Amino acid sequence: MRRLAICVLLGLVAVSPIDSASPSVSGPSMFLYTVAKHYDPVAWINGGERFALGSAVFVHDAGGERKLVPSFAASADPAVSFDAKRVLFAGKQAAQDRWQIWEISFEAGELRRISNCAQDCVRPLYLPENRIVYAEKTGDRFVIQAISLDVPTPLALTYWPGSAIPGDILRDGRVLFESTFPSGEKGVPELYTVYSDGSGVESYRCDHGKTRYSGKQVSSGDIVFSTEGKLERFTSAIAKQVDVAAPRGEYAGDVAETGSGEWLLPWRPSEKFSYQLMWWKPGGSVLRPALQVSGSNVIQPVFVAEHAVPNRHPSGLHEWSVGNLLCLNSYTSKYSFAPASIHSVRLYTKDKDGAHLLGTAPVEADGSFFVQVSGDQPLQIELLDAAGKTLKREAGWFWLRRGEQRACVGCHAGPEAAPENAVPMILLKSTTPADMTHPSIATAGGY
Repeated sequence: MRRLAICVLLGLVAVSPIDSASPSVSGPSMFLYTVAKHYDPVAWINGGERFALGSAVFVHDAGGERKLVPSFAASADPAVSFDAKRVLFAGKQAAQDRWQIWEISFEAGELRRISNCAQDCVRPLYLPENRIVYAEKTGDRFVIQAISLDVPTPLALTYWPGSAIPGDILRDGRVLFESTFPSGEKGVPELYTVYSDGSGVESYRCDHGKTRYSGKQVSSGDIVFSTEGKLERFTSAIAKQVDVAAPRGEYAGDVAETGSGEWLLPWRPSEKFSYQLMWWKPGGSVLRPALQVSGSNVIQPVFVAEHAVPNRHPSGLHEWSVGNLLCLNSYTSKYSFAPASIHSVRLYTKDKDGAHLLGTAPVEADGSFFVQVSGDQPLQIELLDAAGKTLKREAGWFWLRRGEQRACVGCHAGPEAAPENAVPMILLKSTTPADMTHPSIATAGGY
C-alpha cells in the first residue's frame, strides 16, 4: 500500500544594411537577435516551421552586426548562459538538415552539437545545474525535453497529445511553455508552467480564450507576452491578464529587459510590415528605433550579459510507475456546483485511438477525492452527479509524472485559491487511493 505524503506548502537570410539608428547608450552594447524573411510564431501548434524561408542569428556589438555562426545554413532561437559565456541555438549546418541544438562559446568560438534528433529540435533554454530544455518534434507535434549537458539523456517534460514549446525559465525554476487551449488539443496558443522534472504542470491563468505566446518574465516578476499583436502581462496580484500600455502597433513578444528596466522588443506598425527591434521604457509613450533589416523580420532579442540563475528545483518524484492525485475540494472552482451535487469522478486517458476510461471514484461530501493512475500519460477529469450525469468535464488534458504526488485545491480553482485548514474527508475514510491503473476497454463517448 502506498500512502500519501503531503507537504501543504500549498535557411540562410541575406541581410541588407541596417536602416535605422544603433541602440540607445542606456542598453547593453551586445545582444543577439534572429533575422527571418518569414516568421510564424505559432506554427509549432501543428508541428510546423516558424521560419519557412530561413533564418540566421546575429550578434550586435560595438563592431556592428555579424552572424553568430556564418557557416550554418540556418540558425534561430538564441539563449545566453547565466555567466554570459555561452550561447545555445537551434541550427542547420546544411539546408537539408534537421534543426538541432548547438552551443557555442563566445571567447574561444568552440562549437558543439547537443542534440541528435530524428526530426527537428528547437527553442533551447538553459536550466540550473548545467541542464537545458528544448522542444523535439515527434510526428506532427513538439514535445519538451530536458537533458544534462554532462550526460545528455533526454527526459520528456510534457505528456499530453498536443504540441508544446518552451519560452522562458522563471526565477522560481519552472519552465514557462506554450501549448494550446484546450490543453493538449488543437486550439489557440496558451501559456503553462511545469517543473524541470515534468511534474506540477498547470495553466498560468484560467481566463482562457485569447491567443497567448512568446512570454518572458521581467524584473518585476510579471510575465509579458503577445496577445493578438498586443502586449499583455500576468502579475501576481491579478488573476487575469492585463494590458501593457505600449504605443500602437503589433508586438511579437519575446521582450528583453536591460538592468535599467528598458525593453528591447520586436514591433511593426501593422501586419503589412516586417518586425524591427525597438527600445521602450515601460510607461513611456514613444518607441525608439534599435535595429531594422529591410524586407526581413528582426525578432528574438537577448542580451549577452550575466543574469541570475533561477531557483534549482529538487525533484520530489518517487521511484514508482504511478502517480497519486488528491483533490481537496472539487467545489472550489471557477464553475458553480450546487451543494452536495458532485457524487463521483471519472478519469480518462487518450492515445492514437481516442479517449479511454480509466475508472470512477467516489467524491466525498466535502468535495474531496483521492486517485492513483499510471504516470506519464494524458489525463482528463469528469465530475458526475448521483445519477451519473456529467456536471463538468475538462476540455483539455493534464498529466502526472511517474512517482508524482499532487494535491490540488479544487477543480480549475485558479492560482489565487488557498485550501481550507482541514483534513479532507476522503483521507479520514482511507489513505489508499482509488486504483485507476488498469484502463477500461470501453472507449469514452464524444471522440
